[in-house]
Amino acid sequence: MKAEDEQAFREFVTSQMASLRKLAYMTCGDWHTAEDAVANALVKLYPRWRKLERPDLYVKTMVYRAAVDETRRPWRRERSAGDAMPDVPVRDPTSATDERMRLRAALDAVPPRQRAAVVLRHYLGLSMEETANVLDCTVGTAKSQVSRGLAKLRASLGAEHINLTGNPMEEWTNAVA
Repeated sequence: MKAEDEQAFREFVTSQMASLRKLAYMTCGDWHTAEDAVANALVKLYPRWRKLERPDLYVKTMVYRAAVDETRRPWRRERSAGDAMPDVPVRDPTSATDERMRLRAALDAVPPRQRAAVVLRHYLGLSMEETANVLDCTVGTAKSQVSRGLAKLRASLGAEHINLTGNPMEEWTNAVA
């Protein structure tokens, strides 16, 4: 093929690729199969390029037929072993969801100001001074709000299941994750 014909073919493919892929996808319903159909059609079009008056109509017909042919191939009906679910153990998320709901309910049982103090201090990691500044109170009041909030959180959760002696929001975050 001459260099100018090859350049014209490249420009044609560049301008028509998106519409050809869409046509193939609408015909077969699978993007991977559509890509194969377009590639096969373009491979067949290349040697005939100089002889065609309307290559756009010809290639669309070829893409349509190739997409239909791709779905008829026997190996397309077979399912590969890779389609099966892997035998990888996955952690059951239902217990984490139950725990998250339980922890959320316990946190909701804490009064709003105490809850805010606990969240600011332990979840966001603010210092007592920063917590007091955000709550617009003294450091002593912030300390008492955090202490009372933790006591309510412990009472709501029950000490047998979660130990809130360290950083309760870190433990809560780890339990939720």
